[in-house]
Amino acid sequence: MSYQEKKTIVSILTGVLVLGAYCLYAFGKYQSGMIALDNLKFWATTMLIFIGIGIAATIIIQILFHIILSIGIAVKEKVCDQECTDKEIEKRIELEMVEDEMVKLVERKASTVSLVFAGVGFVIALLSLVLNYSTTVMLNILFISFFVGSICDGVAQLYFYRRGIKNG
Repeated sequence: MSYQEKKTIVSILTGVLVLGAYCLYAFGKYQSGMIALDNLKFWATTMLIFIGIGIAATIIIQILFHIILSIGIAVKEKVCDQECTDKEIEKRIELEMVEDEMVKLVERKASTVSLVFAGVGFVIALLSLVLNYSTTVMLNILFISFFVGSICDGVAQLYFYRRGIKNG
């Protein structure tokens, strides 16, 4: 499995965990009766907090991923060739993490998938208002559609890395 695939899987898992945590927390509070559906301040605050948690979690988990990957590469190189120097290990780590034009093309194609999910979520959120659902429902549809779009971006990247992509 390539570096890009591993990195994408870590991003998908991070997104799923943060979205799951939001749903458990926010909808758990609502179902227990602690929060009213029309308490927009609670919903907006919770969404902002989970956006911050998502950003922080992504940064921390990606840093840990790169550290663990680098250690894994270094250990593998030392096991295969015990006379391997630190410079050779650094070069191997850099080669593993190269991002070329293919990576950029895959990311661009996958971001289209993400934008489609976000756009569809936006339209559904507007329709929810037209159908007289509360503003809170609309906010949650928007929030969840953007998170799902981000997760689908990662899934699309995995698909394109595996299947390949035609330029054009």
